Amino acid sequence: MDEKKLIQWLTLSFTPGLGGQKLSKLLAIDSPENLLNYSAQQLKGCGLTAAQTRYMQAPLSKDIELAMKWQSQPSCHIIHLQSPHYPRLLKEIASPPPILFVQGRVNVLTNPQLAVVGSRNATVDGLESAHQFSYELAKQGYVITSGLALGVDGYAHQGALKAKGETIAVLGSGLSQVYPSRHKKLAVDIIDNGALVSEFRPDAKPRPEHFPRRNRIISGLSTGVLVIEAAEKSGSLITARYANEQGREVFALPGSIHNPTSRGCNALIKKGAYLVDSVKEIVDEVGVLTECAMTNQMTLFDVQSQLGELPFPEVLANVGSKVTPIDFIAQASKQPVHEIMMQLLELELQDFIIAVPGGYIRKRRG
Repeated sequence: MDEKKLIQWLTLSFTPGLGGQKLSKLLAIDSPENLLNYSAQQLKGCGLTAAQTRYMQAPLSKDIELAMKWQSQPSCHIIHLQSPHYPRLLKEIASPPPILFVQGRVNVLTNPQLAVVGSRNATVDGLESAHQFSYELAKQGYVITSGLALGVDGYAHQGALKAKGETIAVLGSGLSQVYPSRHKKLAVDIIDNGALVSEFRPDAKPRPEHFPRRNRIISGLSTGVLVIEAAEKSGSLITARYANEQGREVFALPGSIHNPTSRGCNALIKKGAYLVDSVKEIVDEVGVLTECAMTNQMTLFDVQSQLGELPFPEVLANVGSKVTPIDFIAQASKQPVHEIMMQLLELELQDFIIAVPGGYIRKRRG
């Protein structure tokens, strides 16, 4: 990886107060390399504060040096939005993390994934379901993605590992601060058979506000989310909400009306989530070919491309499931706006995208 380019991405990512949405707007204006060469006045014109401008124009900071040192360790990787290993599905979400810290097999991020999430205080039946569904889905060739939490998450990872499959754990802390500590051994096993992932710098401690944020990554990486036991107000329902917003399928296991940890799943089903009681129902609905999941390391979008040549794939790859402005598409595709307009028109005529106020969205094709 180009070290200079990575440092540029880290600088933007670590700039104080520059959240995902603000950073996305900034990247729509120019590339990280060019932005870091802007004058203070130009950066102010982009909406940056004086403190943010000073950080971006300062020499290499200590936190960037620590991140680069972390990456020098075995199996440690830092990828950014333009890296070849950055997952295409995750890039589509409204606020994709500009930087991902990955420990383990970085190529697993681009394999077809299904998220399995649920209660930290699940019943014995719930834990067994998490283990069994994950085991069978992993046998089908899917990567099992979850959050390493106690309860359903842990059993989901363990089910995938028992099937000798791959699993990804998205953390609400830095990768040098594995949480919960009870799952440190599990984290080591995941590194050997998948990957740990975080948007937070390696030394970041777990904080309550980190966990809802990481849930958008769990759903964003996956083609579908299976919820196994969830209270009426829980992190699993936040993941399901993100999944809906991102255009992912949501599956839920029904439970007793007398079980508090089933009320969230039952509510999801009332709102339109798929009621499932078998792995086959999930696989049939998601529709990703098992052999592609196992051997070709493709995303759902790549599988679709096997069915026929996609027109203007570079342009289409930069149109997300949320409204994507034309200027952003042109910038990301590195083509003039007038050329992009012609290609977008052709994509719209072929029913790949839809024109909406503010730009375009990719059409979900079954």
